[in-house]
Amino acid sequence: MGLLSFIKEAGEKLLGKSDEQAASDPAAANQTAGDAIKNYISAQGLDTSNLTVAFDGASRTVTLSGSVADLDTKAKVKVAAGNVQGVAGVNDDDLQPDDPQVQYHDVVSGDNLWKIAEKYYGDGSKNDAIFQANRPMLSSPDRIYPGQKLVIPPQS
Repeated sequence: MGLLSFIKEAGEKLLGKSDEQAASDPAAANQTAGDAIKNYISAQGLDTSNLTVAFDGASRTVTLSGSVADLDTKAKVKVAAGNVQGVAGVNDDDLQPDDPQVQYHDVVSGDNLWKIAEKYYGDGSKNDAIFQANRPMLSSPDRIYPGQKLVIPPQS
């Protein structure tokens, strides 16, 4: 899919170093951030054994490479990596397998899963499909926040 944009001010607070600290040793800061993001992805119950996560502090971009088990896992890995405060984009060009059918939604104030399901499927009652596609990052259908990016699975 290429580069997927995120709102860098929204998301989990994993990247603790200030810009000044990162400037003194950018390679070490990037490595630490990449490791923290990979650990966060793993903490979501997603298999990271064949996944490489690299972070570029200058562009605020995460690059994912390697492979994951299936398209569902790939979509979850991408949103987990991008829904970290300080991340502006996720590049998955080198992450297998590819899926041209997955869509993404940027949550705005006033959104809920029912409204999002109506927008993409024309039927709000299909909101559970969106919730399930974003588990375990979403612990509850009511816990979404502005700036978060959600996976919108293809209609079944």
